[in-house]
Amino acid sequence: MPRGMGWGRGRGRRRKMRVIGFIPQVRHFYPALPSLSQPKPPIFMTYEEFEALRLVDYEGLTQEGAGVRMGVSRGTVWRALSSARKKVAQMIVEGRELIILPQGNEVPEDILEEE
Repeated sequence: MPRGMGWGRGRGRRRKMRVIGFIPQVRHFYPALPSLSQPKPPIFMTYEEFEALRLVDYEGLTQEGAGVRMGVSRGTVWRALSSARKKVAQMIVEGRELIILPQGNEVPEDILEEE
C-alpha cells in the first residue's frame, strides 16, 4: 500500500483511549470584558487536559495515581497537566475565552464499569 494511504492521519501509532471520570457540564468560560475591547481568539482545552487538572489539582491525586485512573502513563498526565495549567494561566492573564472540547479518544469511566 502506498505511504500515507489507509491508516489514518499519518506517522506514529494511534492515540491510546483516555478514561475520563467526569465530563464537564460547563465547557465555556469567558471574561467579563467591556464591550469596547477587541476579543482575542479563544483557548481550547481538551477533556484529557481537563481531567488531568481535575484529578491532580482538584482531587489531590499524584500524577501516577491520575495516570492509573486515566489509563495512561505518568508522563502523559504530566504533559496534559502542564498544558492545562498554562492554558488556565493564559486565560486569566490575557482575559481570553476558554472552551473545553473532546478529542474523540476519551471514554467515560461509567461506560467501562458497565462492560
